[in-house]
Amino acid sequence: MNKEIMNKKMLMPFILTVFVVLADQITKCLIAHYIPLNTIGSQYFGDFLRIVHVANTGVAFSIGYSLPLVLRRLCFGIVPLIVMVLVINVYFRNRDFNSLQRWAICGIVGGGFGNIIDRFFRAEGVVDFIDVKFYGIFGLQRWPTFNVADMAVVICGIILIISFVVLIGSEKKQKDNQK
Repeated sequence: MNKEIMNKKMLMPFILTVFVVLADQITKCLIAHYIPLNTIGSQYFGDFLRIVHVANTGVAFSIGYSLPLVLRRLCFGIVPLIVMVLVINVYFRNRDFNSLQRWAICGIVGGGFGNIIDRFFRAEGVVDFIDVKFYGIFGLQRWPTFNVADMAVVICGIILIISFVVLIGSEKKQKDNQK
């Protein structure tokens, strides 16, 4: 494949990375500005969806929130930053990712960087603001509060996993047809 076309195919999905980081940071700034910390700004569909302002000093589900600040910065800031650099490195070295996989990886990277920015530049921690009722499923009345970066990581992660499963299935089917 032409090197210029390949570079374009590899760089174009980073538009999603930039979009996710911007959307994430803009929404977090708006929440931090307009909704006082630990309060509900508004709710929709009864109390199904609430826009709140909470600070998460841990990681997913607030795991590790009670660790000392230095350890939290190392574990939840430096390590994820290294992981993002490694993911981008693999992204550029691997010529086998298809277009959907490249876009999904760039969405994950955008979400990762969105939360890493908070970990380094917001003393109170990552701003989370989307709070959804969960009706007691898994013992949770409400799903842990999340943000745009978290959504990007989860949605793009699911898309990436599904793309790999479909790819493996089609390769297996091709091998079976060749026998």
